[in-house]
Amino acid sequence: MKPFVLAAALAALPMIAQADDVIRHKTPGSDFPIARAVEIPAGKTTVYVSGMVPSVADEAADKKTPAAWGDTKTQTLSVLGNIDTALKDIGLTMGDVVKMQVFLVAPEDQPADFAGFMEGYTQYFGTEAQPNLPARSAMIVEKLVNPNWLVEIEVTAVRP
Repeated sequence: MKPFVLAAALAALPMIAQADDVIRHKTPGSDFPIARAVEIPAGKTTVYVSGMVPSVADEAADKKTPAAWGDTKTQTLSVLGNIDTALKDIGLTMGDVVKMQVFLVAPEDQPADFAGFMEGYTQYFGTEAQPNLPARSAMIVEKLVNPNWLVEIEVTAVRP
């Protein structure tokens, strides 16, 4: 294959980002799955991903009811799956996420289900397959645009 043809073929392939030179500082003495801080070297591009919300979990349920959307864990997995898809669409992965802001809603007369959120979160971050941890903030908010949503997440990723 001629060099210019090879170069054109390689350029057409989806880019798989590797944020290997991003420095992720762990919290001393803690195994909590977030980074204490993240450093992005000069020359990298940051990508801001808009807040993502859950997809319907139960198509048979009335979309105007909480049953259609699921509990906090179900919604967290859905939101992170939507983020994963959005990142892949632009040639990035969850391993390229360096910052995350989480908005959790407490169901009426209950505390926010942070444990349910963490059950979903730890399926995407801090795993053997994907050990890169983002810096993260989690906030409890009164409500989101859809009154049945319990989770919205926005992320910042880095492109090498």
